[in-house]
Amino acid sequence: MAEDRDDIPEADRLEGAPHPRETVVLHGHADAERLLLDAYRSGRMHHAWILGGAPGVGKATLAYRMARFVLAHPEPEAEEVRRATDLSVDPENPAARRIARMAHPDLAVLRRAWSPERKTIPAEIRVDDVRRVVSFFGTTAGAGGWRVAIVDTAEDLNISGANALLKVLEEPPPRSLFLILSTAPKRLLPTIRSRCRTLELRPLEPDQIEAVLRGPMAELTEGLDAPELAELAGLSGGSVRTAATLIDEDSRALRGSLDAVLNRLPDIDTAASHALAEKVAARDGGVAFSLFVAWVLDWLHERVRQGAGAGEPRLARWAELWDKTAHRAREAETYNLDRRPLVLGIINDLAAAVRGGSSLPRSGR
Repeated sequence: MAEDRDDIPEADRLEGAPHPRETVVLHGHADAERLLLDAYRSGRMHHAWILGGAPGVGKATLAYRMARFVLAHPEPEAEEVRRATDLSVDPENPAARRIARMAHPDLAVLRRAWSPERKTIPAEIRVDDVRRVVSFFGTTAGAGGWRVAIVDTAEDLNISGANALLKVLEEPPPRSLFLILSTAPKRLLPTIRSRCRTLELRPLEPDQIEAVLRGPMAELTEGLDAPELAELAGLSGGSVRTAATLIDEDSRALRGSLDAVLNRLPDIDTAASHALAEKVAARDGGVAFSLFVAWVLDWLHERVRQGAGAGEPRLARWAELWDKTAHRAREAETYNLDRRPLVLGIINDLAAAVRGGSSLPRSGR
């Protein structure tokens, strides 16, 4: 499904960094990559995979890497597939070049897409876009016979969109492959989870973050010395996206203000919270707001991840708050709402969750 992306804002692109579809090196997930490769060449490839993990750990990079491999090598029993040790594909391969341009007819990418009518990126993946992907799987594939869809991310689907996607997951055509990215796989509809294999990606190690900063993001980190890169990697929490956003000094100062508030929870420093809300609302272009939301979601995701491993009784509370925060943030961006009360409301919700008070209100999704 071709898309003219020249000068069009992309919800899944980090400004100044290569898009995952343009990234040919994957760091830190060799085991996950090998599992996908072995499943593909076994001839019994499952038709749908949930790639789970925190934002910025490489889910999209792995998804595009898998899509390139399948569309470049459509026969699982081919000699080049049998000899492969990973999912790498020559960037000059015709399939790889077409994917990089978003011009491959057998690849559909389902994401929050720029609306030329409204001149904005909507808060959710539009159900009409989901239906177009469903129709895409009903048409004839190219020479290799494979059709691949990347969903980035499942959390951006509303109930109608999720149910529309479920229809094709329930009765997938032959040689169809769905790669569904999710920051919280256990929060997806059980009917979707039951039709997918889940592959969870763990946060990257600091040395792996440094490798990405020196490699695919070298242009973004130009001028930074080794100690500065090491500091960014240490502050990243295992997320390349977080490391990249902290390159800017103003962003690091903003992160410090947020950390000061988070570290006092469940107590709320009213003055510090209001000062943070002013900083988030004051910077042009919504950059500070986007960073604030991303960092809060990362913080919540880590609570969910740690809680799942430790049998945390408040796990549902953290997951519910993640959903609520993400939804309210997308609404604020879509309708250009005042950020100040939203920031203060998020801080109050975080304090209530840490405190273990009454149930958090539903997000309305």
